[in-house]
Amino acid sequence: MNIERAVPEELAALREAFAVDDEGASALGWEAVRAFEAEHSVMLPEPYRTFVAEVSDGSFQGPPEYGLVGLAESAKGQDLGRPFPLAEPWVWEDKDGGHEDPDAVVEQVVHQGSLNLGTDGCGMDWHLVVSGPHRGHIWHVTDVGALAFGAEFGHTTAAPGFAGWVRHWAAGKEWFDAESAE
Repeated sequence: MNIERAVPEELAALREAFAVDDEGASALGWEAVRAFEAEHSVMLPEPYRTFVAEVSDGSFQGPPEYGLVGLAESAKGQDLGRPFPLAEPWVWEDKDGGHEDPDAVVEQVVHQGSLNLGTDGCGMDWHLVVSGPHRGHIWHVTDVGALAFGAEFGHTTAAPGFAGWVRHWAAGKEWFDAESAE
């Protein structure tokens, strides 16, 4: 996962996955992406950054189930400049979970350092971390907890990051397929 430089193979896979959308007509362009980054004091991780600039600013086809929301929509209610607070999975019911004020951490997970890419419904959202140690990783944030997405974190065979998440979806795989792959 390279979050600093767009890898041509990843961009080609993203273009292929979203080819039926609008052939780049909804892409924001580099000027708009740079303006967004300046406004929010953040640099978007690659390849998502190039994706919204050159390929598409959202998609009705997914991922996730109810579509990939556009950049401006994904940032609503988010404080992108503050770091995403988690580095390990956390179940909200595990009230101590190593956190002094669990309710405050839940609020931070939902609204700090990440873009809400969209939902699978029923309180199951997908976030792209844009600030903090997990920058570039996708997190699955639900009504009961949060966990990082990618084979290195378990639960899935997918590569980490935005490109890995999209490739996994485009291949028609179940999100959490690691158990079935064994």
